Amino acid sequence: MNKFLPTTRRELDDRNWKQLDIIIVSGDAYVDHPSFGAAILGRYLESIGYKVGIIPQPDWKSDKDFLELGVPRLFFGVTAGNMDSLVNHYTASKKIRSSDAFSPDGVVGLRPNRATIIYTQKLKTLFKNIPIIIGGIEASLRRIPHYDYWSNKVRDSILLDSKADILVYGMAERPIKQISERLSSGENIAEISDIAGTVVRESGRVNYNYIQLPEFHRNYNENEYFQMHKVFLQHRNSSILLQKSGSRILKHNPPSAKLNEEEIDAVYNIDFQKRPHPRYEGSRIAAYEQIKNSITSHRGCFGGCSFCAISLHQGKGVQSRSAGSIIGEIAKLGGNDKFRGTVSDIGGPTANMYGMFCRLGIDQECPRESCVYPDICSNLETNHKSLLNLLKKSREISGVKNVFVASGLRFDLIKHEDEYLQEMCEHHIGGLLKLAPEHKSDKVLKLMNKPSFKIYENFVKKFRALNQRLGKRQFIVPYIIVGHPGSELKDTIELAVYLKKNRIKLEQVQQFTPTPMTVSTMMYFTKKDLAGNSINVPEGRELRLQKALVQWYKPENRKLIMEALKQADRTDLSGFFA
Repeated sequence: MNKFLPTTRRELDDRNWKQLDIIIVSGDAYVDHPSFGAAILGRYLESIGYKVGIIPQPDWKSDKDFLELGVPRLFFGVTAGNMDSLVNHYTASKKIRSSDAFSPDGVVGLRPNRATIIYTQKLKTLFKNIPIIIGGIEASLRRIPHYDYWSNKVRDSILLDSKADILVYGMAERPIKQISERLSSGENIAEISDIAGTVVRESGRVNYNYIQLPEFHRNYNENEYFQMHKVFLQHRNSSILLQKSGSRILKHNPPSAKLNEEEIDAVYNIDFQKRPHPRYEGSRIAAYEQIKNSITSHRGCFGGCSFCAISLHQGKGVQSRSAGSIIGEIAKLGGNDKFRGTVSDIGGPTANMYGMFCRLGIDQECPRESCVYPDICSNLETNHKSLLNLLKKSREISGVKNVFVASGLRFDLIKHEDEYLQEMCEHHIGGLLKLAPEHKSDKVLKLMNKPSFKIYENFVKKFRALNQRLGKRQFIVPYIIVGHPGSELKDTIELAVYLKKNRIKLEQVQQFTPTPMTVSTMMYFTKKDLAGNSINVPEGRELRLQKALVQWYKPENRKLIMEALKQADRTDLSGFFA
């Protein structure tokens, strides 16, 4: 297999290739590492016999970059990159970010806002009869009408807005392979409408069972969006969904089947270069530096947190690699003379869900939004033995000095896993353990689909006692969200009291960002919870006060904290925060 996917005409000539089968256009710099979506998909297609090239971060104001690799035989694949382009460009306060972790030297502005739409429109202009398949997180989470925080309105499906031919959502290996095979066999792109994990325009006669989503129009109000979103959540994994949008009909197929262990191993066993393309020689790509010595052990998450897009994108079911595949990848790192002996992370969306599975095999279509909330499903296998064995084997590899788990853990799944927790504390925590209680108020946590704060507190006590017994100084870094729909000043005061009592000084605080399609974003826009009850949505001054409260230790926040206490009728705490 070639070292890198070709990015220029010269690299095509070096391979004696006259035409590519597939060209991927990406909003990210090209890093040949399985943590980068464009790389993993391009190299997977290459591994099953297709000639694939990539156009990374093309100048959308010019035709030149888009013409560089010529006309593909089958299709163009378009992705905004590993992040939604608007999340990449703007903070939760809609301020322009000062750097782009997915661009060389952090340079901003190398991809446009709404990159999927802009790239697709450019390609449609230049290559009128070539199919365009859109995918990646931006397309996946905008696949149906969605509330768009940056324009403060409900926008139509990105498939219809971009005029692409097919949208692939979620993890794309299976559907993109099927699309490639059917196009290769001579099938017309307009006839490919039944592949799981895709969204298409329905143009033929409907002769199948489906669920009708409420019709979309350009002035969707809060109630209409609420009703549509509830129907979508209820049926998205089990039924074909149809939705009218003017004269067009959107068809949302159910998700693609998960990759089995052999299939996911085949993807990650590809001989990636694990480095940026040579075109970036001398430049630093921050996202790569962060993950270059990390290992992906699994995909998906059983959590179903209201604010999180993982289950909407990667799926609710977990897909785990075999221990042999993971150990083999670590061994390759150990044999690299540039490797300094530390594996920075073995994990996935939630590190300790590796090896877990639904005993009934229905995790994808099960109507429960979360397998672990409000309680852990009795059909979920939560045993940590597979993960424990993997971690022990990883430490025995030649050239490996340290193996850390830097991905966050789901603490409610470790209640009875004493051996696993001891293994983590002894060998796999680099001094700091990341956990995400997200809040202190159980009222807010319920809206987030997160466990009670008591479970977090019990875990913290257990963690501290274990480290004391081991003679280790290791600490928990809690992740907190402020401004989540349903939170009020009194809830945040409760959180701030806990933080101050425990001398927890949060350097970074996550402000809730309404990203497309999540349940929390629906709450933000409609000001209702899933039951239809009215809830508070913090904005403006209230949001600023919440942020000041959780960073209680900063002198510049004192006046804001006093203002918050007065508004919430909690001036009895003035001395406590003085």
